[in-house]
Amino acid sequence: MIEGILTGITNIIQPIHIVFLLFGLFIGFLGGATPGISGTMLVIILLPITYGLDPTPAFLLLTAIYATAVFSGSISAILFKTPGAPESVATVFDGYPMAKNGQAGKALGIAILSSAAGGIIGTIILIFLTPTLAGFALQFSAPEFFALAFLGLTVVASLSGGALIKGLIGVLFGLFIATIGRDVITGTNRYTFDSNYLLMGIDFIPVLIGLFAIAEVLRKFQEVELNKKVGKVITKLPDLKLFKKISGVIGRSSLLGIFVGILPGVGATTASMLSYSEAARWSKRKDKFGTGIPEGIAAPESANNAASMGAMVPLLSLGIPGSATTAVILGAFILHGIQPGPMMFSAQGDLVYTIFIGLLLVNVFIIFLSIPFIKLFSQIVKIPYMVIGPLILVFCVIGTYAVRNSIFDVWVMLGFGLLGYFFLKAKFPLAPVILGVVLGPLAEENFRRALLMGNNDFMIFFTRPISLTLIILAVISLLFPIIKNMIDKKKNHRDQAA
Repeated sequence: MIEGILTGITNIIQPIHIVFLLFGLFIGFLGGATPGISGTMLVIILLPITYGLDPTPAFLLLTAIYATAVFSGSISAILFKTPGAPESVATVFDGYPMAKNGQAGKALGIAILSSAAGGIIGTIILIFLTPTLAGFALQFSAPEFFALAFLGLTVVASLSGGALIKGLIGVLFGLFIATIGRDVITGTNRYTFDSNYLLMGIDFIPVLIGLFAIAEVLRKFQEVELNKKVGKVITKLPDLKLFKKISGVIGRSSLLGIFVGILPGVGATTASMLSYSEAARWSKRKDKFGTGIPEGIAAPESANNAASMGAMVPLLSLGIPGSATTAVILGAFILHGIQPGPMMFSAQGDLVYTIFIGLLLVNVFIIFLSIPFIKLFSQIVKIPYMVIGPLILVFCVIGTYAVRNSIFDVWVMLGFGLLGYFFLKAKFPLAPVILGVVLGPLAEENFRRALLMGNNDFMIFFTRPISLTLIILAVISLLFPIIKNMIDKKKNHRDQAA
């Protein structure tokens, strides 16, 4: 580990890597702070562009965007009561009231320090925990990898926002998309309709860009443009007295955020909401939450940044995305011919530790570079979405075409964009579809290899301790929301009767 860290430091100080890191930092600032342009969308848009880059600058760029966008969503949450990123929803509760009280600069300063602290703590845990988990995963073979993919697919309950049936439909639809093309085991063509374009299957990049970026642009064009103006804001970092006051909240929320982030599919948004509620639970000033107090900003901001680092743990050690954005980054690894998982530390150890050091630097840079960005952002945010939206569409088309030089991929992207738009209008969750597309090939291939290992006996999944444990956890995670809902209904019925 020490050797890997030293190698990562040596790699990161190369000028070209610093340039890509800072570029990702600025893009992440901009994407997270601007409502309607999330960090996930920017990672998707830039994903095809990274195909022509070496893996190290490519992943420094993408992970810098990911880490920074989680923080910068708090800027618009505090100033406009409009979270720039879903992870900053809870920051609105106390951030905007503080801004209304004339303390916008103070609120932004608390968000900056809390986010950086949570991110740094999360990265340190990431560095030490990921290799340990990867070492355990070296015991995996085909049955265990299928069980792991199955566990990843069952987090649909968390990704579907309570609409479990819609989530299951979405993940099954994603799995169907993953089966299109030539069978990797037998070479049989499936659902190709004699089209040469479909022989290699539907690439995940047009699906990702269509469902997320194109659909979101179409949705934003339907909204009424709000002319929100930013007054002069002087951002100030907390002084020593205030830092002592919120340091306990930052520490507890960061640890909670890391734990929640490591759980596949739960994500930083859930971490921020949980940390906010726990901060209120343990506070001596419960009644002040929601009125504009520092703890109400420190708790969600430290938790969501720590959770975003925690989401990288299952991605790098097990090859399972911990959030929607890490699912896109998983796609980026596959695009570059790299399979995240336990063997990644031996095959791509230098890259992994360079990413670790890069994430650590990004969280440090947030402290120093966010204040000048906020001044710049107050001018950029005045550009109407009628200008920004078409630019996003242009970048999506160029990026999609650039991957395989295929106009067919562009049509696929536009088709999934329309489908994603109707899904959004119907409040149909998109994340389960992406989960099925990304994890489908891993699940199918290892399922069939495991059956070949066991002479077509399904008991191979239940006679191996690790795969059995993972399958049990998967079933529990799938059934728990249903059982909990039934218990809550019975409890409410008893309360109403009483």
